[in-house]
Amino acid sequence: MQNTDPFSHPQFREYLGNSPAFQQMLLENGQPDPHWSTFFTSYFRLGEDEIVSRNNDILRLLRENGVTYNIHGDPSGLNRPWKIDIIPFLINRNEWNKIEAGLRQRTELMNFILTDIYGEQSLIKNGIVPMELVYNHPGFLRECAGIKLNSKKSLVLYSADLARSTDGSLWVVNDRTQAPSGSGYALENRTTMTRVIPELFDGLKVRHLSPYFNALREGLASTAPSQARNPRIVILTPGASNETYFEHSFLSSYLGFTLVHGNDLIVKENYVWLKTLGGLEKVDVILRRVDDVFCDPVELREDSQLGIPGLLQVVRKGNVGIANPLGSGILENPGLMPFLQQIARFHFSEDLILPTIASWWCGQPDEMNYVLNHLSTLVVKRINRSSAGSSAIDGAALSADQLKGLQQQIRANPTLYVGQEKVEISYTPSLINGKIEPRKVLFRNFLVSNGDSYTAMAGGLCRTSSEAGNFLISNQLGGFSKDAWVISPEPGRVIHSLKEVSDTTTTTFNSMLPSHAAENLFWVGRYTERVLGNCRFLRTVMQFLAEGNKLKTYNNEQTERNLLEAFTRYSYTFPGFTGKEKEEKFAEPWKEIRDILFNEKRIGGISNTFKSFHRAIYEVRDHWSTDTWRVIRAVEEELHPEPGTQQTHLQMLHTLDDLITSMVAFIGLNRESISREQGWIMLDLGRKIEQSLLLINMLKATMTGYSSEQLEYNLMQAVLMSNENLINYRYKYRLPVQNTLVLDLMLFDPNNPRSLTYQIERLRAHLQNLPKNIPGHALTDYERLILEADTLMKLVQKKELTEPDNQTRTYKKLNEFLEKLYDLLSAIPGMVSKTYFKHEVTTQPMVMLR
Repeated sequence: MQNTDPFSHPQFREYLGNSPAFQQMLLENGQPDPHWSTFFTSYFRLGEDEIVSRNNDILRLLRENGVTYNIHGDPSGLNRPWKIDIIPFLINRNEWNKIEAGLRQRTELMNFILTDIYGEQSLIKNGIVPMELVYNHPGFLRECAGIKLNSKKSLVLYSADLARSTDGSLWVVNDRTQAPSGSGYALENRTTMTRVIPELFDGLKVRHLSPYFNALREGLASTAPSQARNPRIVILTPGASNETYFEHSFLSSYLGFTLVHGNDLIVKENYVWLKTLGGLEKVDVILRRVDDVFCDPVELREDSQLGIPGLLQVVRKGNVGIANPLGSGILENPGLMPFLQQIARFHFSEDLILPTIASWWCGQPDEMNYVLNHLSTLVVKRINRSSAGSSAIDGAALSADQLKGLQQQIRANPTLYVGQEKVEISYTPSLINGKIEPRKVLFRNFLVSNGDSYTAMAGGLCRTSSEAGNFLISNQLGGFSKDAWVISPEPGRVIHSLKEVSDTTTTTFNSMLPSHAAENLFWVGRYTERVLGNCRFLRTVMQFLAEGNKLKTYNNEQTERNLLEAFTRYSYTFPGFTGKEKEEKFAEPWKEIRDILFNEKRIGGISNTFKSFHRAIYEVRDHWSTDTWRVIRAVEEELHPEPGTQQTHLQMLHTLDDLITSMVAFIGLNRESISREQGWIMLDLGRKIEQSLLLINMLKATMTGYSSEQLEYNLMQAVLMSNENLINYRYKYRLPVQNTLVLDLMLFDPNNPRSLTYQIERLRAHLQNLPKNIPGHALTDYERLILEADTLMKLVQKKELTEPDNQTRTYKKLNEFLEKLYDLLSAIPGMVSKTYFKHEVTTQPMVMLR
């Protein structure tokens, strides 16, 4: 009979030899936890090869979905792929009941501390909390004192990091109250696990995460001003470079809240307004992911570019709700931890259910001496958490000189430091390089106010240490994430999806696009066409070069020189093939072409342009589908060949082919998936503007010079090839390539989607569909420009465009015509930007009373 005990499986023998690693899978009586037994039965049933395959599928899915965690200074790039350990962190029913009760109690305590610090300050008056601990902390904002909030609870959101010690005890390691992050990643982890490896859930009653997000929606709505029946809620993000920006955009899409930057919001008449294409719209609630000190440059940090000038005054008036309220960063002060037990007894007349790690604030002489005398056995933290990552210092990892230096720092500024007991965190099984290995783990849970109490997420986000013996656990240090499974029957009916919430709570505000999103979508459209246009033209030039090398004739050489120079002027990759060294580059063009294609720092180059495209894409990442991210990842890989590889001209041609295919796929995906509303208008408006300007530039660079018949023929053929119109020309005219017919096809044919007439007609339609703030039937500035361009196209004498000027050896009329069109069309983006991307508001000077 086959042995069904998963702990006796060969893969597990080495792991089980480490008793601390196995201990967290045991019950209090020392017997194996049946939930872990059930899990590993399913795990081993899949087989080692299938587990490795599914794990690779998870990593691929996360990459394709664009799930990232940004690490500043990481050599792998700004958008580092998110990593999930396939083995979850299991929490049984009894343990979860204790965690849930303890976290609710702790959140209530934090809510009381926050209300008291900015209100009656009874904790300071009664000597329970030293005033230096509060007033010396940068998280305490005097400007927030006395502010009355709209909601029943001052603290709307709370998050805590928990650790399980080797004896099974649970400890609260960190409190997160300012802008708690991780709930979106927890949901993404769960979604990915259920999609890729659902077999692991067999036989386990894993609690759902959706009730927390329903409570989050309700809790945020409760912070709105009382008169707001259907509040407009926005998520305030610092931007795409923030380490958790993926989560901001993910929650925006999942919850239906508008994702905004600080410059999307303005204060007017003591209200916060969202700048949209249609004008200003009132905002009722801000879920902020910006640190509070950066939220208002008028009263808080004056050099901030992330906040909204005058926001704090709106809060004082009670005209906007903020989660969490400004000033809540004071609760993240680890110096409060030694006093929490006493505060709990003062407020609740009871002890904490979940204890805090033993801590000593160095602002007290006895406690400072204890820390100094036991420095090598403690973890030392600054009371102000570093924005660059973990501020914890493991004393055991310091040399004698480093310990001495740290002692000097503590003595110089004792109030800034806290010593904490170094708890031995228990291990949990993790899949590392195909093997089950022990790793230390932190469990982060999330709570949100639901009126009179708090709702905890039945699960959470776990982070593991990067190495088995590493004490510090952080995503910044390269650890993995884990899904946390609460094994317990669901209490009552479970709402599995936000779709089940009543219509009154799911109304969204997608009709008006925020100005920041509109601007980035506009530039996504422009950069899309710029990458595509540059790739197509460069490919055509390279094909002429490759073929011309076989037949070294005068016309071929002149064609190559003209095309290389034309591409430089078309792409603005100066000096390129126009500078002092152009003769050397003409003699060996491939080195310059390679630089244009792959050098990210080459202005106008393809990699550089794609980098700008990529940046704009990430600023509005909540607009793109999973398939779109898959295409973007493919382009990234094409433009980053293996280091040290020499790209031949054939390999570079293959790269361009793949890039063109990917960019066309990107356009096609969004043509099919984005609804024909303002987002699509701005995206396609940018595309049509760029297509028009690129076409004009190409015609100026290739067809305005008067030269030999053969050379002009070659250049016109290059124009048709670069615009995918050579077959179209042959089908329509059935004549050799002639300049009059090429211009007719590329400029005036209303049925040719590549022609300038076609682009201008689409531009007119898009511009007319933009919201109008002008009364009556008056034309806007950009409508006048497009009308003038359209009129110029209709009134031009086409025959004159192909008449050469013998004195200048150019087609002078054609050049003048194209320059006029370029001036008119290139002025439109500025007019659109002035009208829709900038909302100037005259602010009144504010007199502050201290």
